Amino acid sequence: MTQQNTTSTIDLRGVGRTYTRGRSTVKALTGVDLTIRQGEFVTLFGPSGCGKSTLLRLIAGLDTQTSGSISLFGSTPAQASRRKDIAWIPQSSALLPWLDIKANAGLSSVLNRRADRQGLSSRRPEDPDALLAEIGLGDFRDSRPDELSGGMRQRASIARGFAQGAPLMLMDEPFSALDELTRDTLRIRLLELWDRHKKTIVFVTHSAQEAVLLSDRVVVMSPRPGRISEIVDIPFPRPRGWELTEEPEFIEKVAEVKRVLWSAWEGDE
Repeated sequence: MTQQNTTSTIDLRGVGRTYTRGRSTVKALTGVDLTIRQGEFVTLFGPSGCGKSTLLRLIAGLDTQTSGSISLFGSTPAQASRRKDIAWIPQSSALLPWLDIKANAGLSSVLNRRADRQGLSSRRPEDPDALLAEIGLGDFRDSRPDELSGGMRQRASIARGFAQGAPLMLMDEPFSALDELTRDTLRIRLLELWDRHKKTIVFVTHSAQEAVLLSDRVVVMSPRPGRISEIVDIPFPRPRGWELTEEPEFIEKVAEVKRVLWSAWEGDE
């Protein structure tokens, strides 16, 4: 039996996921070993089809591995999810259109109170008003989602995730549908929120620059069946601003992450 590391936020050992479709099987992930410490910002990096979103769903408890083990705070993902230890931020904002932005950001308070009454969670949600102000939406708290731009809706989604009070945040390409200028702004906003609220974040992206700017470590995924090709440490001090992206050391680190990816994918051909 695999011993779980209860001192880490996330501990994966030999994780695999195989899907059966009729008479055929598709192996999405195989042999994934990864430990993420509390308070880290770790990014799963690779192009579409390498299993990074599948891995994130397994950590979230939205899917179940077919081999190996996953521990979150010493519990299974399903147990951690029931305790409201996990905040999920999807690619689209997924806001409720009939609620204003403040009510959307405060939904986690309602869910946490219900879980608390059932004895499942004692997580204390954070103030949605304060988080909306932090992320630049203080003047739009009374607006409905259809009155906001795509970037503003995604800001509200991020505020909702932080407001939940969960120690672990899982983010599945939250900026991929946004224009370049909006992405740049939200990356820095996210770093500011993360620095102040001390969450553990697992982030999925196919942008090497985004991965290096945000992360403590970048987990480079190989082609399907997805596995970890290499983990690249990001040494740049924090807090980080957009000016970092113009430094030669940053540009070289982005190139290094890309070289690792290319090596993995060329070696698989």
